[in-house]
Amino acid sequence: MNKPVLPKSSLSLKLPRPDRGLETYRLATSRSFPDKLQGTLNRVAFSAAHVVCDPLADVDPWLSAAIDWDKTIAFREHIWDLGLGVAEAMDTAQRGMGLDWPTSLELIQRSVAAAKARGNALVFSGAGTDHLAPDDAKNLDDVIRAYEQQIAAIEKVDGRIILMASRALARIGRNPEDYVKVYDRVLSQVREPVIIHWLGDMFDPELRNYWGTADLDEAMDVAVGVINANVAKVDGVKVSLLDKQREIDMRGRLDKKVKMYTGDDFNYAELIAGDSSGFSHALLGIFDAIAPAASYALSRLAAGDQAGFHDVLGPTVPLSRHVFQPPTRFYKTGIVFMAYLNGHQDHFTMVGGQESARSTLHLAELFRLADKAGLLANPELATRRMKAVLALRGVEA
Repeated sequence: MNKPVLPKSSLSLKLPRPDRGLETYRLATSRSFPDKLQGTLNRVAFSAAHVVCDPLADVDPWLSAAIDWDKTIAFREHIWDLGLGVAEAMDTAQRGMGLDWPTSLELIQRSVAAAKARGNALVFSGAGTDHLAPDDAKNLDDVIRAYEQQIAAIEKVDGRIILMASRALARIGRNPEDYVKVYDRVLSQVREPVIIHWLGDMFDPELRNYWGTADLDEAMDVAVGVINANVAKVDGVKVSLLDKQREIDMRGRLDKKVKMYTGDDFNYAELIAGDSSGFSHALLGIFDAIAPAASYALSRLAAGDQAGFHDVLGPTVPLSRHVFQPPTRFYKTGIVFMAYLNGHQDHFTMVGGQESARSTLHLAELFRLADKAGLLANPELATRRMKAVLALRGVEA
């Protein structure tokens, strides 16, 4: 099935350049993608979904998270319509970066209920230790109890678990044996197999030296050992190190029953496509921003159309690399900006005020790359909204 190509766009606007000048940017030829899954998928693909802030709530954004629940759940419905799963209450939702555990739990409860109402749409939710105050994490048993508390709360509503990396464990874990103790104890108690999330310190500097060592090769040895020793309790592992070869190497070392979910927002297209040695499934923050294209590309892959898969997904990679450029932890700003440009929310306001975390030049380049990849669902709306944001930042476009 070939996508319809629309006539060359006549839309244009002025975008800032690094030399402080303005260029007249003319939008490229548009592409359109189905708003529902076409065909089937042969990869399990999760979108780590963002939350929609309530911009009219009378709160101090740096201190309190106000969520527009209707828009937030509507976005998850959009993801499910496209055949993708929702990875709930993860770092894309600003978990631990504006979104606290009580609000995260309410998000999980609402999302799981919405998934059940659709006949059990795919949703896994993050269980971590972020409610544990730094001064209260005295020993490994404190970390274990914190994990147990969040797992119990999610399982109480019949939720599935993504076992998130723990800042508390990163602070007090002294060696690989400490990590083995915590993960073995926690995994022994989960009701259903979980997805383990190894999040690199480029996403969260507080996770430096995770698995008890600064050496990534040694860290991988620890992680693989934990996973392969607990195969019955592990559905898969999501690796977010932005290192293609390490993911491939780890994938080859996992027990065959364990899925590798790529978290590599730089190289996901080739990792999902795979080769003779295997392939990765997906659990990606960028799939929030490119969900229609991702769904269509994955359906082409399942149909045996490798060229079609790469034709659609390949052009999204430069956008993703831009969104996730250092400081990578600010990628959420680009994700929410894309949701605003594409009409999934009526404002560019974020939990914690993080709409200010990226520069005007960064947002302008994001617009260019999204347009070139055919990811602006309504170019007229996107252009109008881009102009509005630029005007607020002093650029009359």
